[in-house]
Amino acid sequence: MKAAIIANPASGKDIRRLVAHGSVFDNQEKVRMVRRILIGLAIAGVQDVLYMPESYGIVPRALDDLDALETPVNVTPVDIFPYNTQDDTIKAAALMQEAGVAVIIVLGGDGTSRAACKGARKTPLLPLSTGTNNVFPIMVEATVAGLAAGVITTGGVPVEEGSADASLLEVLVDGEPRDIALIDVAVYNDMFIGSRAVWDITRVSHLFFSCCKPDSIGLSAVGGQLSHIRPEEPRGLALDLATDAACRVRAAIGPGLFADVGIAGMRHMSPGEIMPVDLSPCTLALDGERDIEVRRGQSVGVRLADDGLRRVDVPRTLEYARKHGLFLSGTRPFPI
Repeated sequence: MKAAIIANPASGKDIRRLVAHGSVFDNQEKVRMVRRILIGLAIAGVQDVLYMPESYGIVPRALDDLDALETPVNVTPVDIFPYNTQDDTIKAAALMQEAGVAVIIVLGGDGTSRAACKGARKTPLLPLSTGTNNVFPIMVEATVAGLAAGVITTGGVPVEEGSADASLLEVLVDGEPRDIALIDVAVYNDMFIGSRAVWDITRVSHLFFSCCKPDSIGLSAVGGQLSHIRPEEPRGLALDLATDAACRVRAAIGPGLFADVGIAGMRHMSPGEIMPVDLSPCTLALDGERDIEVRRGQSVGVRLADDGLRRVDVPRTLEYARKHGLFLSGTRPFPI
């Protein structure tokens, strides 16, 4: 089996560095992360890895110092021409799924993971945080991530044992599915996408969440002060916002950026249930980035999908590996 890597050179560099206090995640650190991922994959016995080509050359640069380690991994780009847009990730992920990869390791933020899911919804993702509002990606050492992805790829850990379901949201325009969001959908009282990122919460009229928790950052932090919904739970949350609402929530909507948000209404979402949006025209922000312009007269709905995706659970994967002695050898004079 093959593993795959998608490393987004643009993650961690958007406008939220100007309107908030987000740190910049440079591409050279992503090179070092990919290097450690490849070592972990090799130690687990993975021999073939596909990757997404991009303008900076993160994976080729990572390979520069690996020859001396004699890592037995064949690393090959998927056949796309990079235009340095979100479509690169979508197309690359689709080709990786078509090639039968067992796991796609994604370096980026929520937006990068979302794009990968759009291309390969049936393939487990292992998303590593290198972006801005990272709710879906995880913070874990890249070496360990590579090892976890490797034991799933080689079959040492079954996919169902090493991953968990994750809910997602579907956006419908005029009754037809238009796009998805992994974490949240925000309805923005504006007609133009503009700089894409959402930081002016006073312009947001509705929020929808597939998951939220109080220690999140970004728009999901608003929902996280009202409810704790884990990604694997088959339920969501919908909020109506108003600047003059009596109930107010203080939340970290960006790095170093807090807002007091007025909550006019709260509803729970069940799988398959469509929540209508009573604002048109508007723009819709998916996982923190404005992506959809809704024209006057169009109808919009948001629903929690009946089927989501699978995300690799690194601790669970490696605990299974420990219990089954995947990294032990020789005769053991002691019980486990």
